[in-house]
Amino acid sequence: MTKPSLLELLHAAVTAVGGTERPGQASMAEAVAEAVDDNSHLLVQAGTGTGKSLGYLVPALAHGERVVVATATLALQRQLVERDLPRTVDALHPLLRRRPQFAMLKGRSNYLCLHRLHEGVPQEEEEGLFDQFEAAAPSSKLGQDLLRLRDWSDETETGDRDDLTPGVSDRAWAQVSVSSRECLGASKCAYGAECFAEMARERAKLADVVVTNHALLAIDAIEGAPVLPQHEVLIVDEAHELVSRVTGVATGELTPGQVNRAVRRAAKLVNEKAADALQTAAEGFERVMELALPGRLEEIPEDLGYALMALRDAARTVITALGSTRDKSVQDEDAVRKQAMASVETIHGVAERITQGSEYDVVWYERHDRFGASVRVAPLSVSGLLREKLFAERSVVLTSATLKLGGDFNGVGASLGLAPEGTAEGDLPQWKGLDVGSPFDYPKQGILYVAKHLATPGREGSRTDMLDELAELVEAAGGRTLGLFSSMRAAQAAAEELRGRLDKPILLQGEETLGELIKNFAADPETCLFGTLSLWQGVDVPGASCQLVIMDRIPFPRPDDPLMSARQKAVEEAGGNGFMAVAATHAALLMAQGAGRLVRATGDKGVVAVLDPRLANARYGSYLRASLPDFWYTTDRNQARRSLAAIDAAAKADGR
Repeated sequence: MTKPSLLELLHAAVTAVGGTERPGQASMAEAVAEAVDDNSHLLVQAGTGTGKSLGYLVPALAHGERVVVATATLALQRQLVERDLPRTVDALHPLLRRRPQFAMLKGRSNYLCLHRLHEGVPQEEEEGLFDQFEAAAPSSKLGQDLLRLRDWSDETETGDRDDLTPGVSDRAWAQVSVSSRECLGASKCAYGAECFAEMARERAKLADVVVTNHALLAIDAIEGAPVLPQHEVLIVDEAHELVSRVTGVATGELTPGQVNRAVRRAAKLVNEKAADALQTAAEGFERVMELALPGRLEEIPEDLGYALMALRDAARTVITALGSTRDKSVQDEDAVRKQAMASVETIHGVAERITQGSEYDVVWYERHDRFGASVRVAPLSVSGLLREKLFAERSVVLTSATLKLGGDFNGVGASLGLAPEGTAEGDLPQWKGLDVGSPFDYPKQGILYVAKHLATPGREGSRTDMLDELAELVEAAGGRTLGLFSSMRAAQAAAEELRGRLDKPILLQGEETLGELIKNFAADPETCLFGTLSLWQGVDVPGASCQLVIMDRIPFPRPDDPLMSARQKAVEEAGGNGFMAVAATHAALLMAQGAGRLVRATGDKGVVAVLDPRLANARYGSYLRASLPDFWYTTDRNQARRSLAAIDAAAKADGR
């Protein structure tokens, strides 16, 4: 029997999932297969509607060696594991004459911990020792969640938090889960043989395709201890998110509350002298943090430096002492010690990192309305880390609907630690970029309207002209509007204003869960949905409910964002254009994602309206426009309104 061709396999898979074959999907599958065979690297932009999941899954399954697929969002992980992979494996089985196995793997805290569930959480000193199930009154929300988790533990096969419907609060989940640092380890735990996290790891070791998330991929790269099984190919979907997810994992934080929790956890397990030293250091840190003002710390202030050195030294003493002390009154001592050790090690690690003062780190104070002040430390860049840890030992395919900014892949490539495409420099990874386009006819399906006549948005103050324009556009569209705002304050102001002016339902992010908001938005064409960052990339509403996407301004990072401004300055000091490399790239990615909300199916029509004249007038405007789908472009406000009214009338005529 001859080996089936890649296109035969793709045809079988597309038929099995009830999809439509697309030329872009076939080009992508061939390019992925070539990269995997050559052990080379590929960046592939596949527009909405291409069917990119099958574009990489089919060559991955055909390859035969283990492949890890990392995604940014839960929704895509579920789609791959619950829909795409089972159908594709069934379809390819007769052709490949083998049945590839697949598995999902997440960080340990995503799985129910049976030890925590049955033995209870090691309690803080001031709360006393009690069983969390007894203490949480069954009538309270927490009590109900915990009782439901206990029942669920008997029937779940995975213990995966995302398989629990409806979900539970973070507070309830924290009572029944552990971080990898708090885990006793399967060999020391009474429940090790039944452990859900260990079972997930075992399944991953046997699987041909392992689906994970960017955060676990980052932990695998940064921590040095392998979390993912050995693999020959890595496919990163939603790759435009990778740098920010890796930065998040590599960011350390210290708050007075967190330090005080560590003090309470360690107090019973070490001698009085060690406990007192940590307590004193915690109080000193808390005093410094009371006066902390938000912003970057280019040099560590003297008082903070002393407080952190005291914390670091006291934490080190406690870590040493924790190994030997025994206290007869402590129940479940191993778990209590493990939790205390995890808390104190985190404090030691972050305090030491900040006091060492690496030129590759950025340190800043942050203030939160609810949680008070924190000091944070993050890498100035993760490009070197990604280049070294990601591309060195396997073939890597990175894909997204938005990787090509300003007309090429080099901006995203640079953020990943790659040299410009086609340059052969020393041992830098070689890579190719491929744009397989989109099945949509963007110039016919969408209009990009820039409100050139509006005043340039300032940092503060109300934008009366923008709100007038917004109201007129929403009125012309008959509702059907997704409003993407650069800040929560702007989204709230716009929602308040339009609720007073228009007879249309305006949903606002934060007033309901995101899933509920999107469901209600999709259900009623007259409804508008306003919000901020997660809406720029998390909304998939095909059809007549979303025919106008509005961006209130170009989403540059805030000028006082410590990490972004530090990155910009570093590029400038190296002789580059910091604004274009950091701020414009950040804005281009978000705008491309935001504009991608408009056309989600071949019949969709509508307008993307940018209420910021800089997109038409500024020098960088052409770079940003080149990063967006190829919509028909206009700055004529009457044309935009007429088009919206016509699209609205057509939808109503179709009964939508």
